[in-house]
Amino acid sequence: MHSTHPSQQSAGDSPRSLLPTGERRARLRRWRAIKDKISKYGISFAGISVVLAFATIFVYLFSEVGPLFSSASVEQKASYQSPAAQPLHSSIERYGEVGLTITSDAQLQFFNAETGELKQQVQLALPAGVTVTAFGKADPRTGTIILGLSNGQALIAKHEYLLSYPNDKREVNPKVRFPLGEAPVQVDAQGQALVAIAIQEKDENRMLSAYTADGRLVLSNMVAETVFLTGETTVVRTDYTLPDAPASATKILIDNTFQNLFVSDKTGQIHYYAINNPQEARLVQSVNAVSSGSQITAMEFLVGTVSLVVGSSKGELSQWFLVRDQHNNFDLKQIRDFEQHPGAITQIESEYSRKGFMAIDDQGHLGIHYGTSARTLFLEAFDDSLIAKQIALSPINTNFLLLDDKGQMHKFELENAHPDVSYKALWNEVWYEGRDEARYIWQASAGSDEFEAKMSMVPLAIGTLKAAFFAMLFATPLAIMSAIYVAYFMTPVLRGKVKPTIEIMAALPTVILGFLAGLWLAPFIEEYLSAVFAILFLMPFMMLAAAYLWRYMPESIRNRFGLGWEAAFLVPVIILFGYLAISASPMIDNTFFDGSLRQWFTDNGINYDQRNALIVGIAMGFAVIPNIFSIAEDAIFNVPRHLTQGSLALGATPWQTMVGVVLPTASPGVFAAVMVGFGRAVGETMIVLMATGNSPVVNFNIFEGMRTLSANIAVELPETAVGSTHFRVLFLAALVLFVFTFVFNTLAEVIRQRLRQRFSNL
Repeated sequence: MHSTHPSQQSAGDSPRSLLPTGERRARLRRWRAIKDKISKYGISFAGISVVLAFATIFVYLFSEVGPLFSSASVEQKASYQSPAAQPLHSSIERYGEVGLTITSDAQLQFFNAETGELKQQVQLALPAGVTVTAFGKADPRTGTIILGLSNGQALIAKHEYLLSYPNDKREVNPKVRFPLGEAPVQVDAQGQALVAIAIQEKDENRMLSAYTADGRLVLSNMVAETVFLTGETTVVRTDYTLPDAPASATKILIDNTFQNLFVSDKTGQIHYYAINNPQEARLVQSVNAVSSGSQITAMEFLVGTVSLVVGSSKGELSQWFLVRDQHNNFDLKQIRDFEQHPGAITQIESEYSRKGFMAIDDQGHLGIHYGTSARTLFLEAFDDSLIAKQIALSPINTNFLLLDDKGQMHKFELENAHPDVSYKALWNEVWYEGRDEARYIWQASAGSDEFEAKMSMVPLAIGTLKAAFFAMLFATPLAIMSAIYVAYFMTPVLRGKVKPTIEIMAALPTVILGFLAGLWLAPFIEEYLSAVFAILFLMPFMMLAAAYLWRYMPESIRNRFGLGWEAAFLVPVIILFGYLAISASPMIDNTFFDGSLRQWFTDNGINYDQRNALIVGIAMGFAVIPNIFSIAEDAIFNVPRHLTQGSLALGATPWQTMVGVVLPTASPGVFAAVMVGFGRAVGETMIVLMATGNSPVVNFNIFEGMRTLSANIAVELPETAVGSTHFRVLFLAALVLFVFTFVFNTLAEVIRQRLRQRFSNL
């Protein structure tokens, strides 16, 4: 059947003849169904992809963060007969290839840590008929050990390990040095047996202390002096006897500053001596370090010799260090406890580069603990046949040796990558070494192994909220009020110029805003701080006064502006008042604040940093205003006209209509605008990086800076080792930021939907 194009139909044809044929309609329906399916599955795929993207981010962040909270694990690798059945001390070098035992007859035995094969023996010069009565060691990183003898002398040696690579294979070669000579050093001039002994070494200087059999506490300071011309080194020695010696002594420790000495006794007390001036050394404090009815069975320094770890006969473990009181005096205080062992603590072995330690008890339990995080990462007994008597931890915490009660030496592999992180360390106040109280501190790294990493997330979280709060405090009123005026009161011509101008501000790079804020705005506000406050508090009154005067302007002048152009009258008022305030700032400072408002703040206990939250609020406010303004203005402008016209027809003024009809109707959009702005402020990086000083402080002082989660990640992530604790904690910061924005935006969407339902019937 022949069909004619509709344009060729004659005027007498019926309208039905202009419709497509049945075949064409079927073809169009099929094509429409195909497009509907494409749209349906395309939109569904896009939505599922977004959800999967979010889920993938979560999974990736969790995979990086998860190892932080894992426990320690140990795995036995070798077992063999120990070269010495009951050594005084054992150690293992960093590569886990060579072990060392020190015997009671003053012999150093180096052996293969994998097989137990003896590699080298060094006999110290032990005098005939003299026995070893005490053992001590300096900071384990020095390798210096001391043996106290029954005749009041001591043997001092230093074990080291040299590397060679014959046939491109690493070989560890032990070496023993005698820094004060191979002959015994006379510690006690009276020749009494040394019951307990300690040594500490720093550079070429050494300090020795010993407790004699007749109850005296002696101290020797040995300073190495080198003659410049000849290069000869002599040791200048000074001996002292400390006052108020305890009735007994089980352990003596000297810190590496040569200022503090600690002695534990059989009654469970620690005696603290100040020896910074040995001639006037004094007993400062005696404190009970264990619970009633128990004794101190082990005591060691953590790395850095600031903290003491004390073990008791009841299996208690506690950390102590010196704290400065309000009178600037030091007191030895208990800082934290660790999980109690089932048996009496027999040995404490500290890590070489972290604030962790291992402990064993007489019931055969091995515990792995960490000071800063107060974590117990491992506490188990291996089996009934293995009772640990001695442990030796490698300097890099990857393996350790364990000597059992049968003289068998066992080598274990240790996995303990992130012991310094716990919920308490991240989110609670932590009492760090050298501080007078527990605090929230972020200071993740330093150039020393003795440094105690401080990884509290609280300063970063507070800094993030602080930056966002002051940015929103500045941006929200300006953006919303501007949106109200532009959308409802401004003429279409002026709106067509103002709105694109404000929206194009969003394209301004934030690095430029941060650069200007840090290098120009911050010094300017510091210099004219009183003018800023004058503008902040007096500008609204000047605008109201200008609006009041506008009513009394000649009608000819008002008509020249036209309806909706009244705001242009405020521009010269704002510029003029701002100029007058800045010009009057020096006079205000001299009249009311003794020449400087900033110094006046400081004198009254208010810290003022040049780069502070006020600078961030202004700079980030300019970055956030376009987002809030654009969305809010669209929401207000698109309120149905019949609502406003109906309100005006009933006698309401334009302002009453705006407050009672337009704003409630547009409230979901306005609320969404604020939430978008807040999300933008929370995630901002470059402005807070360049305009805050990046100080991780815990306060909401507008005149101090802050450090935010995003800026901290940007600054520190490029400098961290991949897989390190610091690296993973930064990913935890990213996870916290991601979860925070996700939860906050979800709640905001719920509130927006409820507002939409509530006002949808207007």
